[in-house]
Amino acid sequence: MTRRVAAIDCGTNSIRLLVADLDPAGGTLIDLDRRMRIVRLGQGVDRTGRLAPEALERTFAACVDYAEVIRELGAEQVRFVATSASRDAENRDDFRDGVRKILGVEPEVISGDEEAALSFVGATRELAGTGAVETPYLVVDLGGGSTEFVLGTDRPEAARSVDIGCVRMTERHLRDDPPTPAQVAAAITDIEAALDQVAAVVPLARARTLVGLAGSVTTVAGIALDLPEYDSTTIHHARLTLDQVRTVTARLLASTHAERATIPVLHPGRVDVIAAGALVLRTIMERTGLTEVVVSEHDILDGIAWSEAEAPVGR
Repeated sequence: MTRRVAAIDCGTNSIRLLVADLDPAGGTLIDLDRRMRIVRLGQGVDRTGRLAPEALERTFAACVDYAEVIRELGAEQVRFVATSASRDAENRDDFRDGVRKILGVEPEVISGDEEAALSFVGATRELAGTGAVETPYLVVDLGGGSTEFVLGTDRPEAARSVDIGCVRMTERHLRDDPPTPAQVAAAITDIEAALDQVAAVVPLARARTLVGLAGSVTTVAGIALDLPEYDSTTIHHARLTLDQVRTVTARLLASTHAERATIPVLHPGRVDVIAAGALVLRTIMERTGLTEVVVSEHDILDGIAWSEAEAPVGR
């Protein structure tokens, strides 16, 4: 039986909406509306421990627009999931109250492990059973504040979330334009230390296919493919080699903000953080020894939608 659901994923850098018709028995998901807005909710959280008033204002404005779309399309159920920035903030209750008032649902500030599991479902549901890639998968959801690692075949078997997102790494290390070699080296050291934490929980050597999710990864793919504009159909399930990722990363780290802004596939809201995102992806590939990444446009947002479609009505 088809169910119309709405899923909202509010991360450190962006807030995204998916309204879709899902058939759990048939395993099909049909998009009715999928959109994203850069709101930078995590602005300064790593430094201050609080959500900035202007960041909350941007996020609430997006919620107002999303509420209208949800009403127009008649979604039966809505699930709002918030991730890294709102987990870390002292004033997260201000965020929760604002979302509840606008959308009429309680925002779920989920743990890193829950985030990882939803990302895994969203990324692998269409790959499962196709024989197109080897398993186990290592699903890497490279966000703004954190990055989630999930290993599994039919289901998540091991997961870890670490604080090496593109916004956090930019604010913490890549402060100059372009960043200095010392800043890049410091970022790599930070990323490697986080990967040590991951390796203690997730058996990275077992992975046979790396699946990369979220805006940093899809944008690196668009740059590597030299697309004249962002094209999600071309990017979805594209395969990038480590050499391609290295080339894009080197280009981004050597360029200024103005130079990056001229890249046609690069969303204006990612111009200042994409170099850090590419660096995280490159370091992950080098550390794991996986020389190819399968890029997925389907991620935690799709996982949220599936969780709602398969949940009891009125949950």
